[in-house]
Amino acid sequence: MNEIVFGIYAVQAILNSAPHRLKEVWILQGRKDNRLETLMQLLEMHNIIIHKKTRNRMDQKSEGGVHQGVVAFVRCKPLYQENDLLALLAKINNPFFLILDSITDPHNLGACIRSADAAGVHAVIIPKNRSARLNSTVSKVASGSTENIPLIHVTNLARVMRLLKRENIWIIGTTDKTHQTLYQSNLTGPLSLVMGSEEKGIRRLTHESCNELVHIPMMGGVSSLNVSVATGICLYEVVRQRSLC
Repeated sequence: MNEIVFGIYAVQAILNSAPHRLKEVWILQGRKDNRLETLMQLLEMHNIIIHKKTRNRMDQKSEGGVHQGVVAFVRCKPLYQENDLLALLAKINNPFFLILDSITDPHNLGACIRSADAAGVHAVIIPKNRSARLNSTVSKVASGSTENIPLIHVTNLARVMRLLKRENIWIIGTTDKTHQTLYQSNLTGPLSLVMGSEEKGIRRLTHESCNELVHIPMMGGVSSLNVSVATGICLYEVVRQRSLC
């Protein structure tokens, strides 16, 4: 199967990690951009087919997304599945996972994946249901991070969380239904951080499968944060604590 990826950083990431996946690339006619020129040179070095297209055609193909003058037709990247998790764990020292429960907006999903990559998360676990699809918008917002970090699609999130617990990974869920703050928690050991949707948070079974629940303290007039912003705050508190060890 093929997919469409657009945006300079997203296409560049595929070119850097797996150029064989690029089948064909459209470039905007008449666009003068140093980054785009550099990308075209690299595409030509890899003998990847390039076509110049009008803005109207590219806007249609990207479905109105901000394509920055480049749209690529890509062979789909094999996704990790639930049964790949143990093999992945065997290769990791002090695991750090991000579980995204019910993140249905592709922009938020892409932003969370980008933050996870930046924070050194070893894998992002995403339920197959009640989640945004990993589409071109996710790839664009993630700025190439979908190529850098394992994305594990699972059918039963609670079952996967039980598996992680058996592997001595502490699972911390975020919710406003607790008095304990993020900053009162020890985040230095093997860890899975669970983030839920802005509207409903993590689901009941997910909530019950956590070892510990924390919240980000709100000091001003707002009662909650955008999930991608909250994810970044939580991830970098883990980074901060681990850097002190």
